[in-house]
Amino acid sequence: MGQELFRMDGISKSFPGVKALDKVSLSVNKGEVLGLVGENGAGKSTLMKILSGVHRADEGEIFIEGEKVVIDSVAKAHDLGVSIIMQELNMCGHLSVADNIFIGRAHKKGIFIDDKKMHEEAQKILDDLGIDINTYAMVGSLSIAKQQMVEIAKAISFNSKILVLDEPTATLTEKEIDQLFGIIRRLKEKGVGMVYISHRMAELNQICERVTIIRDGQYIGTRNLNEITMDELVNMIVGRSLDDKYPKHTEKSAILFWRQKMSKEEPKSMPIIYV
Repeated sequence: MGQELFRMDGISKSFPGVKALDKVSLSVNKGEVLGLVGENGAGKSTLMKILSGVHRADEGEIFIEGEKVVIDSVAKAHDLGVSIIMQELNMCGHLSVADNIFIGRAHKKGIFIDDKKMHEEAQKILDDLGIDINTYAMVGSLSIAKQQMVEIAKAISFNSKILVLDEPTATLTEKEIDQLFGIIRRLKEKGVGMVYISHRMAELNQICERVTIIRDGQYIGTRNLNEITMDELVNMIVGRSLDDKYPKHTEKSAILFWRQKMSKEEPKSMPIIYV
């Protein structure tokens, strides 16, 4: 096991009428991609929004490289090297790639923006990640996959050592997914620690060694992916053995749905089981 990069201990968060997280913990090592799984509403995104400064925990502690930190804003998270890539990309389509990477932080020469230096720095980041995009291209003209790569480059421009990817392949083709995984592997080599939120077991098996499961806002466990079967993982996600709790026709539908979802197949009108 590698050196621990960050740890979240006993994180709790409530919203009016809802206990979103109840003493949840996880840790990520340097150069590791940790899978984070759970049903919709389990608390995955809330936990990561706490790490990235969007929300503040009601209780619990966060440690980065062994030092206890308080993350009370997105700006503080960036200062600590934490960035998050959400499903809804936060890009300005009418601006160039370089402008988006350094938005709000443009390089200046006196009172003027140093456009040349900004594009040179943006190109250096893209080249370092193996991303082939023209820094002068308007982001709105790029595919979703390319925009996502620009988001990752933007995160790296903050010198991020912790990166959260929330369902990053939801709208990507197989070729685009391979390109994304190539970037993720480069970041691993640089020691960046990542949390990868996904429902797709096939993807988790490609880039993750461990997976953490949360259910109904509670920590269920962390397992090595080479030591757990798909059915065992599904049972941890839903909190019961589907074989025992459902009539035969429903049981088969529920198991098939989750097997398809975790293996990146498209479910064929199967019900989602919420608990």
